[in-house]
Amino acid sequence: MDFKDKELIILDFDGTLINSIPDLALAVNSMLSHYNLPAIEIEKVVSFVGNGAEALVRRALMLATNNEGVVANIFEEAFQIYLSAYEAVLCKKTYAYPGVVETLDYLNNKGYKMVICTNKPYRFIEAILDGLAMKQYFECWIGEDSMAEKKPNAAPLLYLCRKMNTAVEKTIMVGDSKNDILAAQNAGMDSIGLSYGYNYDENIADYKPTIVVDNFAELQKLF
Repeated sequence: MDFKDKELIILDFDGTLINSIPDLALAVNSMLSHYNLPAIEIEKVVSFVGNGAEALVRRALMLATNNEGVVANIFEEAFQIYLSAYEAVLCKKTYAYPGVVETLDYLNNKGYKMVICTNKPYRFIEAILDGLAMKQYFECWIGEDSMAEKKPNAAPLLYLCRKMNTAVEKTIMVGDSKNDILAAQNAGMDSIGLSYGYNYDENIADYKPTIVVDNFAELQKLF
């Protein structure tokens, strides 16, 4: 199997191209410390990532307080504290996964159009791409707050197809999370599931992507 007939590759960001967990954990624990709440382990942060920043903060607060009322009362302030804390450490410990930069370069030289569709807030994407010297590979990107709907809804993927003037059949989604695979299926699009990254401790193969790969560099064999 290969995807050499594709024209547009939509890529997830966190857990697919980059490991941002160390910096997300720093920001979450900075927010918790503001309320004198106990820090949470990095492994827990991994399981909280994937549905956007608000969900991450809510899950962290619930774990730390075990009190829905308290979370409701402080959430809006806590969320802003988290965003400020994360902005301060965007690329402190975040790094590109092995083979990512080389493979993006390969795909770019092959002439594929590449875009990012992530459930990370839009305001953080460009700074991280700049920090990791990857921005030149992408024609555009959208975040969780770019549209009314986010993954696993098909809307962001279909929007990117229209923006890039590419048919769904000529487009493929690449990601590490069930949200990526379900979004692709909802859009009627092929998908590549990555077995690394963060997927709620679930096997990405269970969501039946078109194909599963274990290393990002394997994309060079498929395109």
